[in-house]
Parts: sequence; structure tokens; C-alpha cells
Amino acid sequence: MATENELASAVARRSIGNAPVTRREWPGFAGVRLEGKWVSLAPIDPARDATDLFRAATQGEKPDQLWDYLGYGPFADETEMRIWLKGCAESNDPIFLGYRDKTTKQLGGMGGFMEIRPAFGVAEIGNIWFGHAWRRDKRSTEAVSLMMHHTLDTLGYRRLEWKCNALNAPSRAAALRLGFRYEGEFLNHLLVKGRSRDTAWFSITEAEWPAVRGAHAQWFAENNFDTYGTQKSSLSDLTRALW
Repeated sequence: MATENELASAVARRSIGNAPVTRREWPGFAGVRLEGKWVSLAPIDPARDATDLFRAATQGEKPDQLWDYLGYGPFADETEMRIWLKGCAESNDPIFLGYRDKTTKQLGGMGGFMEIRPAFGVAEIGNIWFGHAWRRDKRSTEAVSLMMHHTLDTLGYRRLEWKCNALNAPSRAAALRLGFRYEGEFLNHLLVKGRSRDTAWFSITEAEWPAVRGAHAQWFAENNFDTYGTQKSSLSDLTRALW
């Protein structure tokens, strides 16, 4: 059993964390529009976007598997998706954005800023999905990278989160590839489509972001792609070395 002097010494040595954060509030995400080399991101407009997004969501083999780990979908037809998109457009959290190819002008997927806590400088990116043609493609990487840059650079947030169903192996791999650090799992965290969900948590902090940003810049550099657009170094290789 610890003596009284040992307990007093432990109390004297206790840590109460880092220096106080003097900033009181961070900006919000309303009305955000982002431009990259290959894609542009803009708030959802159901009347304009439903056709493109329904087409993207129904491409490829077994397209309904796209919705396995999401809290919505699949949609029977374009009208049903348009109704759902109306709710997305009216939402303040998540704030949904469509991902548009700057060459074809067509949408290939969507995602959102969510769990936004301006008082703490913390937010999450999620509800992300891509049509078949955008998967494992530089457009999808750029879309998410733009959201990361906006949160951590433009708005100066302290922490960016990525969460997914613990069974969702592609999402977990995507988080690590993008440079997020795995933090652990919350068991029985949510109920999604009537099933209990364990949630895997990933994050990037403001202190970690410069190294992640550098890996992204190295991957996006023109000299990382050959004349056929094939990458020379993978983003996974660049970010794996960070943690």
C-alpha cells in the first residue's frame, strides 16, 4: 500500500494536459465549395444531381453492395434517391457535397462533413461513397484529400475523424491509406439498419497533419505518374511510413 508521502508525491507530479487552448471557436462548413485538379466539390442540389448520382450508384456488378455499411440506400429508382437527396441538401450536419469530374462534368459520388464541433475544432468526414468508375481512382483520392485540406488547413481544425463499421475492410484500408491513425473500436456503438455496429475510429490531429499533407503532395506530384497516368509510388506506401 502506498504511503502518505508517496501519494502526495504522485499528486504533485500529476499532469493536467498541454498548455491551455486560447481559441474559442472555429469556423463552420456551410456553403463550402472546393476545387482540385480533377474534381470539384459543391453542396448537393437534388434537382441537378439526382440523375448523375443514381447513375453512379447503379454502375458495375452488384451495385447494391455499395450501401452495405451505410445508413441509407439502396434506392429503387432516381425519384427515390432525389427525395433522399432533398434531405441531404437541407441538412446542417452532415453537410453533404457532390464530387464532380471536371472533364466530364458528371458526379461520381458524394460525402460530407459531419459531427462538426466548432467549439472544440473537431469534425469528421464520412458518408462517403463512389460509383464503380471512381473507385481506386485518383479522382476519389483528390475529393477526400480536398476535404482534409479544407478542415485542417483552411479552417484550422485541431482534429479530423474518420469512422466506419468495424467490419468495413475497404473503409478501414482507405483511412490508413489517406494517413489517418487507427485509434480503436467502440463496441455496440450504433444500430444501423437494425444491426448492432461496432465502430472503428481513425483520426489526424493538427500536429500530425503536416506529415500527412506532405505525403499527399508527393503522391499528387506530376512526376509520380507516368504518361499513362499510372502511379509510381502508392499513397499507402507514403503514409505507411508515418505511423
